[in-house]
Amino acid sequence: MTSQDDSYLHKKVMPIGTVCELTGLSERQIRYYEERKLIFPKRTNKGNRKYSFSDVESLMDIANKMEDGIQTSEIRKEINKRKEKTSGDKIKQNMIRGQLNAQFNKGHYN
Repeated sequence: MTSQDDSYLHKKVMPIGTVCELTGLSERQIRYYEERKLIFPKRTNKGNRKYSFSDVESLMDIANKMEDGIQTSEIRKEINKRKEKTSGDKIKQNMIRGQLNAQFNKGHYN
């Protein structure tokens, strides 16, 4: 999947009502997950929440974990670890890309 294909997954365009229909969760549950800092919807100028397809996937994952008895604090720790790993992976990719570009340009232009 390319980054262009991936972009629609993260575009926050869905209102909470649509997310409720897709997930089977209530607005109250979704807002609770937001309060617990498990999900981060975008807010419109009028304060309405907007969600992405990746948010819907996250909400389903959170709901399943909650059903299994996992506490929100544990879910938040897992989310934070995942974000740190993703951030670290991006840094590594950028470093490698920079090294390859430097090597290619050095060899190509000399």
